[in-house]
Amino acid sequence: MPALAVVPGGFLVVFYAWPVLTLLVEVADASAIRDTLTRPGLGRVVWFTFWQAVISTLATVTIGLLPTYLVSRWRFLGRRLVVTLVTVPFLLPTVVVGAAFAALLPDRLNGTAVAVIAAHVYFNVAVVVRVVGTVWSQLAGDLSAAARTLGAGPWRAAWLITLPLLRPSIVAAGAITFLFTFTSFGVVQVLGGPANPTIEVEIARRATQLGDISGAAVLSALQLLILVVLVVATTRAQRSTTQLALGATPRRRPDTPKARLGVAAGAVATLTVVALPMVGLVADSLRPGGHWSMRAWRSLGLSDARPGASISIDPIAAINASLRAAVVATVISLVIGTLATLAIAGARRHGRWMDVGMMLPLGTSAVTIGFGMLITFDQAPIDWRAQPWLIPLGHALVAAPFVVRTMLPVLSARPNGWIEAAGTLGASPLRAWWHVDVAMLRRPLITSAGFAAAISLGEFGATTFLTRSGDETMPVAVARLLGRAGDVPHAQGSAMAVILAAVTLAILIAVDAIDRDAIDRQDTDSDRDRVARNRSERHQRTTRLRAGRV
Repeated sequence: MPALAVVPGGFLVVFYAWPVLTLLVEVADASAIRDTLTRPGLGRVVWFTFWQAVISTLATVTIGLLPTYLVSRWRFLGRRLVVTLVTVPFLLPTVVVGAAFAALLPDRLNGTAVAVIAAHVYFNVAVVVRVVGTVWSQLAGDLSAAARTLGAGPWRAAWLITLPLLRPSIVAAGAITFLFTFTSFGVVQVLGGPANPTIEVEIARRATQLGDISGAAVLSALQLLILVVLVVATTRAQRSTTQLALGATPRRRPDTPKARLGVAAGAVATLTVVALPMVGLVADSLRPGGHWSMRAWRSLGLSDARPGASISIDPIAAINASLRAAVVATVISLVIGTLATLAIAGARRHGRWMDVGMMLPLGTSAVTIGFGMLITFDQAPIDWRAQPWLIPLGHALVAAPFVVRTMLPVLSARPNGWIEAAGTLGASPLRAWWHVDVAMLRRPLITSAGFAAAISLGEFGATTFLTRSGDETMPVAVARLLGRAGDVPHAQGSAMAVILAAVTLAILIAVDAIDRDAIDRQDTDSDRDRVARNRSERHQRTTRLRAGRV
């Protein structure tokens, strides 16, 4: 169905390729490039962006290997809960993580690089657990055991045997983490302070506060260039590593008191570290000025004249704006992602171009996307900046790749010949396609809808450029409230962050419950089919025996 590629292809051209090309045209001015690159302070911004990403990546990989070892090599009660809760921070909006650490850390650390790095580690540990854990759970235990019998201690066996096996996955997890921390915006905006801006924050400041469109465009192009170089370098580094043979091995049960104590301590420590920032965020919303009170929660949405009410930000309106944008963005991303998935699966070999095109927004900074849309759709007859649907379109551009990645493996796993078999049974090509390919997407469609809604609710980088005064989404409102002076606005920002986290978690829990229910129904259907086949086979054997006796 190549015709299905027209709609997602046009969507990418209009809302991704056009804004990015517009940015590059803005950079074509030699004087703007010279003025931006020679401006004092730029080197400090680039250097801070780079070194904090390096330190964040090293710390994330080092710390993340501990829970990864725990859930990959050991089988214990609550293991699945540990894996789920470690993943939760990565799915939370970045401003929520920033607000949680702003509430948890001492005041002297807020606005420092230490706060930024700590939040980055908390946010990205799930990458290490998921990427490295997949390989670590397959390592054959007899290799390390053989090294131990030859006299190597536990640490030496890990250095000589385990690390070489894990190196490709560690490089992959480190590359992903570096890209996330290098392009981090929400965390740095909330925790970095004016003394620690990254390239992302500087782009937003120049475009929205200083009105330096050319300078912001130059920085966006510079960041894109750096990202391309980094992606190429990490890809080559990953290819240069060698993957040793893996073998499936069961997870060990802690069968000694020492092992049980170590596993229990590791699980409790992991759960505590994951939960502590969220607990601190809730406590911060209930302690404006250091005194326990519901004042911040009661003042949400009050008029400007009331003490403690927000000035020019209506939190209730921000919640409604986020929910409206999430609904529209989810519908758009599902339509675009589903059509793109069907086109990719239908085109087979030639569908890789559409697949690559749909993934491009993931490799581009959300700030760059939002800024590009801002300067592209700002003149008649396409002056869309005041249109309420521009924000959901920006969210859908970021969410649609996740829809494709969720649905495409389902269609890719479809055995060849199903559609042809339906045709031999009398179905038309359109009906066969509808009842085979489209029917297979029902379950991943629900999962994709949940992830798209969660991504829209937490999107902050592009929304910073596209939002209008009085129509802020929850992440934008949280960042602005936290940036204001006064105890009550700060507590209000924490309260809104709690609401945003709760809504996001509710969506993710619902998606997980629906997904598990679908799996259970599928297993039940499979069991029923197996029972029916066994009964049919027994009946056939009985019939043959009776016929033989006659």
